[in-house]
Amino acid sequence: MNYPSGVKRSGKTFTANSANFIDYANRGMKLEDDLNVTNQYYLDMDVACIYKKPTPIKITKVNYPSRDKATIEQAFFVTPSTTDYNGVYKGKYVDFEAKETTSLTSFPLNNIHQHQITHLQTVKKHGGIAFIIVRFTILNETYVLFEKELTYFLNHEKRKSIPIDYFRKYGFLLKDKFNPRVDYLEILDKVEVF
Repeated sequence: MNYPSGVKRSGKTFTANSANFIDYANRGMKLEDDLNVTNQYYLDMDVACIYKKPTPIKITKVNYPSRDKATIEQAFFVTPSTTDYNGVYKGKYVDFEAKETTSLTSFPLNNIHQHQITHLQTVKKHGGIAFIIVRFTILNETYVLFEKELTYFLNHEKRKSIPIDYFRKYGFLLKDKFNPRVDYLEILDKVEVF
């Protein structure tokens, strides 16, 4: 096959010890990057307006060698942040937390804080759409799990992690796409939350 740069593929098989071996194992973007690109796509296409929330910090020390080279030298978190993303889709408030895990079997609950869960429950209680997006990075599986199923698990299980089978049964698998990369709005439309 001829590639655009004129390079011809030799048909040779490369091994991990080969000088020409290219490791594609970690070439994927992280979930947050994928979501940021997805949200920009939604905004560009005028589909939704959803943003990553900034983490609230208080700056206590800044170095000003010159106006255009100011650097923050010391800062601290003012309050615990709520969730990662929020915005509006089809007139509904959307709020969610995004997490990744390298576990093959479960999502550790210590990856999500109680104040974030409480926030998602409050959003749902007031008519918003609340969920978590969890990517099992090694399995390359990403799920949407709505607040209702998350709360049910927390109220009925004593485990310290949510098994992947729970995500597979009660969550919604997000298929990899080119654009948008992580099309979670497709899931919202599918489950008719409007």
